[in-house]
Amino acid sequence: MYKLNYSQYFEALKEDKLLGLKCSDCGSYTTPPKVCCENCAGMNLEMVQLSGKGEIKTYTVTRVAPQGLKAPYIVALVELQEGPWLMGNVVNVDPDEATIELIGKEVIVRHKVVTELDYTGGEGVVPAFYVQ
Repeated sequence: MYKLNYSQYFEALKEDKLLGLKCSDCGSYTTPPKVCCENCAGMNLEMVQLSGKGEIKTYTVTRVAPQGLKAPYIVALVELQEGPWLMGNVVNVDPDEATIELIGKEVIVRHKVVTELDYTGGEGVVPAFYVQ
C-alpha cells in the first residue's frame, strides 16, 4: 500500500538522497512520506527522488533543548524547489550568528545523525540544511 515508507525515506536520507512522492492526479510533491497527496488527497502516488534544493522560509534558534540534545541549534522550515515544505536543522551556520538575513537563503538537504535518546528507539537521522 505505501509507495514510500519511513524506513526507505531514512535509509535514503543517510545517503543524502531526499525521497518523496509525486501525485499522478495533480502533479504535487510530498515529503516526508504520507499515505495520500497533501494537495488533493489522491492515492495515485509514485516514489521520486527530489532535488534536495530549497529556500529557507522561516527559522528559530532553539536555546533550551529537550533532554539529550545540546542547544543552541537552528530549526528551519524550507520550501523545496518541487513545492513541499520540510523542517530540519541548519548545520553550517553558527546559531549565535543567525540573523533575519538567513530567510531567503538557498540550501541543500543532506542528513544529520541523531544519537539515541531516552525516549527514542535508537539512533536516528533527520534532514540537515546546508546554506549555499
